Amino acid sequence: MRNVVVKTGTTKEFFDQVRKSFQQIDRGEVPARSFTLTFEDPADMFAIMTPARLELFRAAKAEPASITALAHALGRDRSTVKRDVDLLVNAGLLDVADIPLRGHGRQKFVRALADEIHLRAVVA
Repeated sequence: MRNVVVKTGTTKEFFDQVRKSFQQIDRGEVPARSFTLTFEDPADMFAIMTPARLELFRAAKAEPASITALAHALGRDRSTVKRDVDLLVNAGLLDVADIPLRGHGRQKFVRALADEIHLRAVVA
């Protein structure tokens, strides 16, 4: 697993970090592995990283399970949990694997892709 940083930042800061990584590669160094989601506006970050989605992430990390099982454990509607899972998969925080079931069908199994999420926001 990996640690994920979700933060606010500017386009300039993003490209400065990319430039720094390429300079390390040019020198023959291996840049530190990292996974960062950067939002320009803190409101956008908090629109994605809602308390309900953080709770979903924690539940999937503690006990990987089906979308239905997660919805039941969280006391939420399955369709709402499915939308949140899809969003967190697109953000790189969750993964959904298609697991064959013994004797019949398949089941989607949700698991966390990070050990920790670090939230950092600068509000100016």
